[in-house]
Amino acid sequence: MNHPSSSVGAVGKVAMVLLLLFCFSFAPAGSTQISPNQKTPAEAEMEEQQKHAAEKALNTKRQRDIKKDTDKLLELATQLKDYVDKTNENTLSVDVIRKAEEIEKLAHTVKEKMKGS
Repeated sequence: MNHPSSSVGAVGKVAMVLLLLFCFSFAPAGSTQISPNQKTPAEAEMEEQQKHAAEKALNTKRQRDIKKDTDKLLELATQLKDYVDKTNENTLSVDVIRKAEEIEKLAHTVKEKMKGS
C-alpha cells in the first residue's frame, strides 16, 4: 500500500527536476552563445569595412563635385571679366550683376562642400 508521504516525496522530486530544467533553460550560456542583438567579430569587421567604404565613396563624390563647381566658378569669373571689360563707367549691365550673384551662390556652395557639410 502506498503511503501518502512517499507520493509527496515523489511529487517533490519531480517538481525539483522540473524546476532545475526550467532554470537551466533560461540560464545564460557560456561565451560561445551570442544573443540576436550582438554581432560576431566577423560581422562587426564587415560592418566597419562597409562603413569605411561608404565614407570613402562620399568623400570621392564630394571631391568630384567640388572640382566640377570650381571649374564652373572659373568659367563664370572669366565671363564676368569679359562683361566688365565691355562696359564703361556709365553702363552697368544687368548680366554683370546676375553673373556676380551666380558666382556668389556657387562660391558659397563650394565653401560648404569643402567644410564637409
